[in-house]
Amino acid sequence: MKQEYDFSKGRRGAVAPVPQGKTRVTIRLDDDLLDWFRNEVDKAGGGNYQSLINLALRDFVSRSREPLENTLRRVIREELKRAG
Repeated sequence: MKQEYDFSKGRRGAVAPVPQGKTRVTIRLDDDLLDWFRNEVDKAGGGNYQSLINLALRDFVSRSREPLENTLRRVIREELKRAG
């Protein structure tokens, strides 16, 4: 280990650049929720739990933009399928 290090050319920020179209954020998630996403990725044989969270959020957003009539039709179809 050196006595001193030269940080004059150092830069602040993430070591790996953030890809275009992505924003680095810090959020707090409940432990059980995060565990669920990690376990789902493990059961699928690997991957990225953050991508799975992103997919779940996209699904939620797309459904909340769905017109009420489409939502009702989808829910009725799902319930009829379950009833068999």
